[in-house]
Amino acid sequence: MIQITLPDGSVKSFEANITPMDVAKSISEGLARNVISASFNNSTVETVTPLTTDGSLILYTWKNDEGKKAFWHSSAHVLAQAIEELYPKAKLTIGPAIERGFYYDVDFGEDTLTDKDFKTIENKMLEIARGKHEFKMRSATKAEALELYKDNSFKTELIENLEDGTITFCDHSTFTDLCRGGHIPNTGIIKATKILSVAGAYWRGDETKPQLTRVYGITFPKQKELTEYLTLLEEAKKRDHRKLGKELELFTFSQKVGAGLPLWLPKGAALRERLENFLKAAQKKAGYEMVMSPHIGQKDLYVTSGHYAKYGEDSFQPIRTPKDDEEFLLKPMNCPHHCEIYNAAQWSYKDLPKRYAEFGTVYRYEQSGELHGLTRVRGFTQDDAHLFCTPDQLDAEFKNVIDLVLYVFGSLGFENFTAQVSLRDPENPEKYIGSLENWEKAEQAIISAAKDKGLNYVIETGEAAFYGPKLDFMVKDALGRQWQLGTIQVDYNLPERFNLTYKGSDNELHRPVMIHRAPFGSMERFIAILLEHTGGNFPLWLMPVQVSILTLSEKYEKYGEKVLTLLENYEIRALVDNRSETIGKKIREAEMKKTPYMIIIGENEEKDNKISVRQHGGEDLGTISVEDFSEIVKTEINKTLKQF
Repeated sequence: MIQITLPDGSVKSFEANITPMDVAKSISEGLARNVISASFNNSTVETVTPLTTDGSLILYTWKNDEGKKAFWHSSAHVLAQAIEELYPKAKLTIGPAIERGFYYDVDFGEDTLTDKDFKTIENKMLEIARGKHEFKMRSATKAEALELYKDNSFKTELIENLEDGTITFCDHSTFTDLCRGGHIPNTGIIKATKILSVAGAYWRGDETKPQLTRVYGITFPKQKELTEYLTLLEEAKKRDHRKLGKELELFTFSQKVGAGLPLWLPKGAALRERLENFLKAAQKKAGYEMVMSPHIGQKDLYVTSGHYAKYGEDSFQPIRTPKDDEEFLLKPMNCPHHCEIYNAAQWSYKDLPKRYAEFGTVYRYEQSGELHGLTRVRGFTQDDAHLFCTPDQLDAEFKNVIDLVLYVFGSLGFENFTAQVSLRDPENPEKYIGSLENWEKAEQAIISAAKDKGLNYVIETGEAAFYGPKLDFMVKDALGRQWQLGTIQVDYNLPERFNLTYKGSDNELHRPVMIHRAPFGSMERFIAILLEHTGGNFPLWLMPVQVSILTLSEKYEKYGEKVLTLLENYEIRALVDNRSETIGKKIREAEMKKTPYMIIIGENEEKDNKISVRQHGGEDLGTISVEDFSEIVKTEINKTLKQF
């Protein structure tokens, strides 16, 4: 007999070799019908895997992220089989599940795949799915695996890097694929499928290797869910930040300037400045000091910090000077510079904490195929801050930073989020720097703070930065998509590498603890996510233009300018549209630009010294005084802009 511990803490006895599906059936037939994946002792297993030892079992359904991962991983196998049957000369490479769906990278050889072929592949996938083929794992020797893929150099390369005795395949129907496992019981669970797009992708992400065709797809257990998802996709297209950024005249790109280097237009620059001032005001209240650092630094600076060893390949090529052996890098990180700012003086424990903040622009060489609007760029500005404190101050400082992040989210409408405690991977210690003792202290500090603040948090092993664990905020936007926004990291390692010290009450030198934090993350990425979350309808306090004053004819231009001056006196951002266009066209264009309020100026308004107000979306607020309108604006801003 073996003892199986379930997620609710209950322990049940079963005969050895029972499967996760059998356990599900012992609980209820309803659960068994819905179980599609399982985890045993924190390792993914098949629903038919025999369990031979005591352990903890988690059963997953479509409602769980792990269940969806198994569903989409299995669907990638079905996609691969469909491609193999439709394109016999194609060479399959890899096909993982991703956050929404899956993809498979394929070398189609002389064949090409276009959106005209999508329906054929979808129909073939559904035909395979209806066969209700079971997914079966089996082991193979290295020699057997190499023989199977002797005509596929991509799979051969993967197998060559595997150890004999660790190689497994998954079979279903007439198809087999190199695979580590984690499948749904059978293909019949897949009821709806859609090929979403194709794109180019280099083999293993290396620009020097062959370019493949990446086929993206998604599947669901019900047709209704696919229909809802496609509706969501259409809404996402309308909210695409690249489209909205152009329509709202916020930013642009120029090939002459360079790929991945955004140019901010006047309205976009004003938006960024407002966000910066918003955070600067909160930081000032929280005791931060603004600093500035150069856009380049000596290569040795980043060698000392450890960034060069970890990210040197992702940096721009070193800048060489006429002096021998002198090299600079475009700044990939702000933290080494802030360490040197701290090092510019000698500190006592009475001086700490020191809180240095900077909107610092950094540069990283992203491959051209990975660039995407503002979300993946080569030059971006971080709302960086680094706090240097005593170990006794760490808990309070970390919690204060959590409060600041929550203030930012609350003021910008991000209410749905989960905190993720990102820890090191104990199986791969070579990925990290610093002592195990310091790592354990830092990890415990984050977990303790998250508990005390009552955060809804999850623990993710292996997601830590190379120098320390972190608390990441995973935010869901209006379309239900998850983004990582805001991060707080505890670091005992950089203070050691830069020999940072303070004099303690015992008159001896001690190491400070360092906290890295960035509520926005990068300004570029944050604005992109905010654009898509709001659909361009930013909170009123943030809108570059809050009011459009629309004159019925040139006769009322003078009164329009008077209203503009009055609004500016109330610190309301407005502009006058006195073009000789119809009022209907002016309203439509103001609506397109997401202007929150429109003020209509005509004969009656001028005569009564009032304004007619129309809200974005069409609601008519009637004819009121400018003073009354200013109170409406003030009330709406106070409702969304929280006090810190």
